[in-house]
This record gives sequence, C-alpha cells and structure tokens, in this order.
Amino acid sequence: MKPVIVKNVRIGEGNPKIVVPIVARTAEDILAEATASQTLDCDLVEWRLDYYENVADLSQQVMERLGQKPLLLTFRTQKEGGEMAFSEENYFALYHELVKKGALDLLDIELFANPLAADTLIHEAKKAGIKIVLCNHDFQKTPSQEEIVARLRQMQMRQADICKIAVMPQDATDVLTLLSATNEMYTHYASVPIVTMSMGQLGMISRVTGQLFGSALTFGSAQQASAPGQLSVQVLRNYLKTFEQNK
Repeated sequence: MKPVIVKNVRIGEGNPKIVVPIVARTAEDILAEATASQTLDCDLVEWRLDYYENVADLSQQVMERLGQKPLLLTFRTQKEGGEMAFSEENYFALYHELVKKGALDLLDIELFANPLAADTLIHEAKKAGIKIVLCNHDFQKTPSQEEIVARLRQMQMRQADICKIAVMPQDATDVLTLLSATNEMYTHYASVPIVTMSMGQLGMISRVTGQLFGSALTFGSAQQASAPGQLSVQVLRNYLKTFEQNK
C-alpha cells in the first residue's frame, strides 16, 4: 500500500495522522480556529461545511490560514450525522464549486450519495489534484465485519484515495468487530489508506490504536468535537506515542 502524500504529510505511513475539525458557525470563528490550528500538534485540518452556510466564499481564506497543513473539506449530510438540511443536488453543486475554486487538498464524499454524480465529481476533483476520501457513517449500529469490509472495498473500487468508515457500538463486541474488520481490510485488501473508528465512549480505544490495526487517520478536537468520543489533540497525541513505544 502506497501512502497518500498531501503537502508534507504522508497518510498511511508511520503513526496515524491527527485531523482536527473546525465546526465553528461564524466566519470570524472559523478563521480564528484555522489560524490557531497552525500551532496545534495536528497533521491535517477538516472544515465541517455543514456548520456554516456561505462556505464557498471562505474556503480560500481558510486554506491560507492553515499554512502548510492540508485542508479536508467535508459536508456531512443529516442522514450521516450532519448539522444542516441540504438536498443532494445542492450537495454536489457546492462540491463542484469548491473543486473549481481549488482551495482544498482533500474532499470528503459519502459512499451512498448518488453514484453517478459522485463518480463525476471524483473524476473532476482528481483532475484538479484533489484527493478523495470516500466515507460512510452509521450513528445507529455497528454492521457485521463482512459488511464493514465490503463497504471499504467498494470505496476502494470507486477510486477513493482514502477509505473511511465510522460506526456506533452498542457493546464491547461491536468495538472488536470494527477493529477486526480494520485488520482484515488492511491485511488482505487495502491498496490505499483506510480510516476506521468506533464512536462514543465505548469506541474510544479505536481512535488511539490505528497503528496496531491499520487505520491511517484519527480525529481529535481542539475545541468542539465533531463526533462522539473524540479526544483532545494533546491527549490523542500522547496515546499515539504510547502505543508507538510499546508496539
């Protein structure tokens, strides 16, 4: 498996890279968080577009504030845990506008969005040198190991640069299911970096053991978390170093 190289960050090589989400709701706060991220011990920044309405006019400023840290743009739909009601037509229109502006390094696209529209967008983004994160989020349950692996493989077949899945555990067995699926995908099928997480308090262990099971990114909060179970950046970094020393 080759790493995905974005600016000076090599995703899929070495320890999992830490992504910090920006989930502010005003332009002033978004830009302030982007500026502050330069001094955080993180590797990438994700701007969650579903928290703010006028994103296209702000993306260039956000990217400039990040310096050399790569920018991942994500509009999370409500069906996958997002904040804002948005039609699928508007979802793709916004993404096409952002790709044309070019003020991003990676673009998050949901696996179960309209496949024809998504494949067109993927093609356009790749032509522009933008890396694609295909993803799926289940806030209700943890699918079977076979289903998790199948979804990750489907993402890979559709030309994702990075394949991501997040699931909600109901018990410890669900967490083990997610970790086993991650190991299976990484060991037997992955040709691109994969990202997996079990959400909430139960699944917190999955956010710090990526280097043991094969997950290439992990998400840590600077201020407000964007998903249940996120640890602060510094706590997350300390855990990653601990597992590195004892692996």
